[in-house]
Formats: sequence, C-alpha cells, structure tokens
Amino acid sequence: MKIAVSELIVRYLERLGIEYIFGMPGAHILPVYDSLYDSNIKSVLVKHEQGAAFMAGGYARASGKISACITTAGPGATNLVTGIANAYADKQPILVITGETSTYIFGKGGLQESSGEGGSIDQAALFKGITKYNKIVERTDYLVHVLNQAAKILLSGNSGPVLLSFPYNVQKEMVEESMLDRINTHRNGYPCHKQSHPVDALSELIAGAECPVIVAGYGCIKSGAQEAVSQLSELMNIPVTTSLKGKGVIGDGSALSLGSLGVTSNGYAYRYIVDHADLVLFLGAGFNERTSYLWDAKLLENKKVAQIDNNHEQLEKVFRADVAIHGDIKGVLTEVLGNIRESGAAGKNLDKFHGHIKGLEKKPAAKGASVRPSKFALVERFFSKLEAHFPEDVLIFDDNIIFAQNFFNVSSANRYFPNSGISSLGHAIPAAIGARFSEKKPTFAILGDGGFQMCCMELMTAVNYGIPLNVVVFNNSTMGLIRKNQFQLYRERFINCDFINPDYQYLALSFGIKHKKVVTESDLDELFADSDLTGDINLIEIMIDKNAFPDYLSGR
Repeated sequence: MKIAVSELIVRYLERLGIEYIFGMPGAHILPVYDSLYDSNIKSVLVKHEQGAAFMAGGYARASGKISACITTAGPGATNLVTGIANAYADKQPILVITGETSTYIFGKGGLQESSGEGGSIDQAALFKGITKYNKIVERTDYLVHVLNQAAKILLSGNSGPVLLSFPYNVQKEMVEESMLDRINTHRNGYPCHKQSHPVDALSELIAGAECPVIVAGYGCIKSGAQEAVSQLSELMNIPVTTSLKGKGVIGDGSALSLGSLGVTSNGYAYRYIVDHADLVLFLGAGFNERTSYLWDAKLLENKKVAQIDNNHEQLEKVFRADVAIHGDIKGVLTEVLGNIRESGAAGKNLDKFHGHIKGLEKKPAAKGASVRPSKFALVERFFSKLEAHFPEDVLIFDDNIIFAQNFFNVSSANRYFPNSGISSLGHAIPAAIGARFSEKKPTFAILGDGGFQMCCMELMTAVNYGIPLNVVVFNNSTMGLIRKNQFQLYRERFINCDFINPDYQYLALSFGIKHKKVVTESDLDELFADSDLTGDINLIEIMIDKNAFPDYLSGR
C-alpha cells in the first residue's frame, strides 16, 4: 500500500511515542500538518517558533520522553535557533521537522528557500553546530536510512536535537507503507559491561577516605539514581552537594545536604570541600563554570577525585580523576553499594561536618554568601512559602536561578528545572507550558521582568489550551545582572539596563488571566491563602529594589 511521505512522517512520530508537537504552520509544511489532522498526536500552536523549541525542551525535561516541534521553511526554521541551541547544550531529545521549498526550484530564488543553493540560506550549515544530526531529505530512496539515523540518536543515552527538513514536493510523494517496518523506533537494551576493576577501585577509594563529599549533578536525575545516591550517603555518612541542575537529587533539607555548589550559591558547600574533603566524588556533574567557581583550583587541590558519567565526553574534561568510570550512574552505584556492604566498611565520622554546619549558623560562608537575605527578604519569604505550600509534586522552571539556588530548599519529591543549556532569557514560560502538557502538576515559571518581555505572548498559548500556570516576575525595571556588573565592575556607568515595564495588572486583564502584585509580606500571605495556584493562570509580580545586588562577582 502506498502512502504520502507526509503521512509516513506522522506515523514515524507516533512510533517514537510522540504525543505533542509544538509549532506553527506555513505553506511549505502544510502536507505534514494535514496528515497530523487524523493523528492522535496533538499539535500545539505557539506564538513564535522559539517558543515551540522551548516548549519541546520543557516537555522533554519533565517527561524524559522524546519531544518534537515543527515549523515552515526559512524564518520558521531560523526562529528555532536559540531554542534548539539550548536543547543541544542540555542534550534534550527533540525531533525538529521543518518544511522546505520544492527541490525543482532549489537555487532559483524560491520564497523562504533554505537549501543553500543559489545564494539562499544554508539551513544545514546553520544548524550543524546545534544538532546531533540534520538532513534535508531531497529523495525518498534513502528515507529509511535517514529516519533510522534520527531514531538512533533520539533513543540513545546521550541524545540531543535532530532536525529533518522535507521539501514540499517530497512530502507529497508516494512511498510504500512497508517502509515503516524497516525503521527501528524502539529503545534497545544497552549491554551492561561490568567494569570490575574501576568499580572495585572506586569502592576502595570511598572506603579509605576520611572525609569524602559527593557532588551530584543532573546525570543522577537522568539515570534515576537519586535513591542510590541517598543510600550511599546514609550508609557511609557522606555529605552531598549538588550542581544547580542537580538540586533535588537529595532534598536540600536532608541531614547530610550541603545545598548546591556554585558561584551564585551561599558558599557553604565550597567552604566544606576546601577545608575538609579528601575525596570528591562527581556523579553526573560536569564541573562547569558555575559549579566550579570558574574552575577554582582550591576545590580539588590535594584531594582524590572520582567521577562517574554516562557521557564519556564529560570524563576528565576539566580535571584528572583518580578513578573515572563511563557507565550508568545508578548501575555503578548499585555495584559500589554491594561492594561496601560486603566489605563491612564503616561509615565516616561526622564531627567535621557537624562542626562546619554549626559554624555556618554563626557567620556567613567565607566564599559565596552571594545573596544577602536582608536585601531580598520578600523574595526569600516567597520561596519559603512556596516550599511549605508545595512540599511535593510541583514543577519549577526558573530563569532567575540565583534566588532559588540560595532560598529554595528543593525536596526530592519536587522537580526544579533551572535555565541551563545556553541560559537564554525568555525560556521559563514556554518551557513550563511544554512541561505542563506532560505533567499535570502545579507549575511555576520564575523569571525577571526583562526575560518576561521576551516571551510573554506565549501566555496566550497557555490561555488557548487551558494550561494552568503560575508566572512569577521579579519586577525591578532593569536587567538586574547587567546593572549589577556595571555597578561592581564599570564604575556605575549604567547603560541599556533600565527600562519601563507595562502595567502588569492591565496586561493580565487583556490576557484574561489572574494578577497579583506583591509588595509586602502580607501580600504574599494573601497570594498563598487566596489564589488558586493549581488550576488558574496567574501572573504574579514581586517588587524588588533595582539597586539591591547579589554579592558574588562574575568577573565580567
């Protein structure tokens, strides 16, 4: 039986398990949209293609599934670039489908052509550095190979975005339906190669250390290793700090938690590692600029270092490890736990840890103390009430990062998604909307007023599809971190950081959503007492002082 390529594409999406596809139609991709009409896949119309990429990313992060977005040729595709770059940096499995002009007009100046011929935009070159695989499918004789390559990457343990562009005439060509049976759209079981020597060596390293520390990253969450990390921590009395993306691997309020490690954190974990640790165990943590305090040598100086990561590219990328294991974090830790229990190794003495915690209660950490509560008392109070009101089953997408890193104790039953990737402003709202399509849980998008104005129209996407959402905007009428840097490093020569905000009450009214302005603590009490933070779309603005700056120095 013959079917159109456009229908084969949709059937392929279905077999990959894709439930939603985020995007915006255009003439060059309408055959695929027409095939979506009869599909169980739900298409979501966005306000801008960048929003589609961010929504697909939010869906992928919250669900752990393959996500998808779709656009037309030319500007439809180019508008995706920032969102796809973000997904690439975050290794999100997103399938991007774009249209293209018909092959018989390549190079002739077709409207919105992106073939790279005749001086047109070269879409393949444009996306080469931000996709794991991208292809303009000009013929059907290699279509099976292309779709198999795409599926292999999307289903892999080290995934990333894949872009497939289909010329208009190719979408309408007829092919054999049996092609689908030659495409593998099922995740294969990955063989577990037991690496006895590295695992034994790691077990011995942990058993022999006097004062080890675990640095848990997002890789622990992707691996489902949270329970294994907790078991190792409790069995051996090992304190745990997390990367920003790893917040929640163990609850920030847990007895052995040091909070998160990083230049914008309070510095407690930094101080403990520098002063006391003799072994640092990295679990799925990349030790990037933020986590490493710009690769401060003191963090690893005169210490043993061990690392487990399922991405071999992360191993020893920025430091030399005494033991480096390429493997599934949960699987490796399970073996390590077995070894330690079998050996009967004793748990660590926690005197230094308890002394460190008591010392911090008396004075601020020497390194960090990046946000003084006195400057941001209202923000600290907001996160305290958020934590109490939603102790579990809440999704937080956060563009601001600094406040939550210091004030929000993420429990292991909540999901916190900081703006990682390429750290693009305007990410939180569309990402949260995408996530909410997957997870029917209370959802918050937290961002500054500058970032809000980059993406606020996607609130109408939430309205159009009845997606409950709480958008929290820190309102100080400035690009806060730019103003901070200009204050600290450029002699208060403020330029292009201040702006006028819209009246958010009237903006919310025009969107048909609820609004709350928070100026005092009593306003916060009213917000959590009277607002429906589960079923409504709420725009919440929290007023902060434009001249109150976090204390950390970025160095630029």
